[in-house]
Amino acid sequence: MKKRVISAILIVLVFIPFLLIGELPFAIFMSVLAALGIYELIKVRETKKKFPVGMKIIAFLAVLFFTMLNYNSIDFVLNINYQIMSIMIFLFLIPIVFINNNDKYNFDDSLFLMGSVLFIGLSFNLIIVTRNYDISYIIYLLLITTITDTFALFTGRLIGKHKVSPKISPNKTIEGCIGGLLMGTFVGSAFYITVINPSYSLVFVILITALLSLVAQVGDLVFSAIKRYYDKKDFSDLIPGHGGILDRFDSLIFVTLAFIVIMSIL
Repeated sequence: MKKRVISAILIVLVFIPFLLIGELPFAIFMSVLAALGIYELIKVRETKKKFPVGMKIIAFLAVLFFTMLNYNSIDFVLNINYQIMSIMIFLFLIPIVFINNNDKYNFDDSLFLMGSVLFIGLSFNLIIVTRNYDISYIIYLLLITTITDTFALFTGRLIGKHKVSPKISPNKTIEGCIGGLLMGTFVGSAFYITVINPSYSLVFVILITALLSLVAQVGDLVFSAIKRYYDKKDFSDLIPGHGGILDRFDSLIFVTLAFIVIMSIL
């Protein structure tokens, strides 16, 4: 626990300056994290089968490209560039013909890399866009994910008895999820009403925040399912006591995606 707390403090000390500065420095910082994220996904997959070096390089460059795409935008509407998507399909599918060895690189491998690049690249890009739109919103999302995760952990350890999904995450309990939901909703809603929009409907804010808190926990379970499939405890050991980048950003990725959907509807 001591190692986990120290690492958490260091994460905050590194992350906050980039968050406050925003703009290009924050975008570059997010791009580095996205590159580490795709690296972790690839390394986890490579416990079953190695990728050609050239394809891994293409994946890294593609993630950096998608993360930095329109990095200074404040528009939550994603306009699909079909030319870019076509190029990406060519980059990951055409090598199957030239490598001409299904044991080294095949259709499943290309789909895994394409899906991973889009998922990681666009997710971290949306975090950048949210920060550009208003720093208060990204703080709101960070509060929801952090408080939900923290209190789910503490509540689960104190009174947790009933498992949520023992095959995916043996330590997560229903009691912990409820504790995380209640506190994540309370703190997130209080911040929104106090800082972002005091005139907004309190009931509506609570409902949206509760939904995002639930999404945070579902996102954590989704990434846990990926790790269990590849028989891994953590995506990496980059952050002592916490695991890898994806172990720390799993909830924020899903919450940001959900928040973008909500913002597009409202």
